[in-house]
Amino acid sequence: MTTLTRSGAAGLGTNRKLQIVIGLLCLIGIGIAGYLTYVHYAGLKVLCLSSGGCETVQASRYAKLDGIPVAVLGLAGYIGILGSLALRGELGRMAGFGIALIGFGFSMYLTYRELFTIKAICQWCVASAVLMTLLAILTAVRVLRADDDGGAAALAQSNGAMTANGGRRKGSPAQASRRTAAQTGRKR
Repeated sequence: MTTLTRSGAAGLGTNRKLQIVIGLLCLIGIGIAGYLTYVHYAGLKVLCLSSGGCETVQASRYAKLDGIPVAVLGLAGYIGILGSLALRGELGRMAGFGIALIGFGFSMYLTYRELFTIKAICQWCVASAVLMTLLAILTAVRVLRADDDGGAAALAQSNGAMTANGGRRKGSPAQASRRTAAQTGRKR
């Protein structure tokens, strides 16, 4: 019983850490996509450390999807993933994963176009693709761990290892064993 209680409690801490890391990555992504969106609408040249690859990519026909700059789509995606962290339960986890998965797929498509069609690399696009890949992985881990943690916590509670407020009951393992036996006897 102690192992289940500890894994359930550790799972809660792990979920919080995942949320923090996901949130930080989203803020970085919002910064990148926000910068590219600003540059697009202000008509400025993109700051590029390489030999003009960013300008080539930004001027290509792949820089827009149905008239909407892909930077705006990225900005919406990062904001959506960040917003999903505010939603509780499975809905928030699945929404974040779904948005990140779509963003990852679109980023891979755009990276393919950069390499094989445009034949230029934009450092901002690469940074965004790396962020979206990390977000897809971390949101998937968050979804998968939620199933494991929820099951462990529920099992621990049903065995009497946790009190109503989520804390461990006091007493020796022998007392815990007697409580479990007493609860099992009552259920019959």
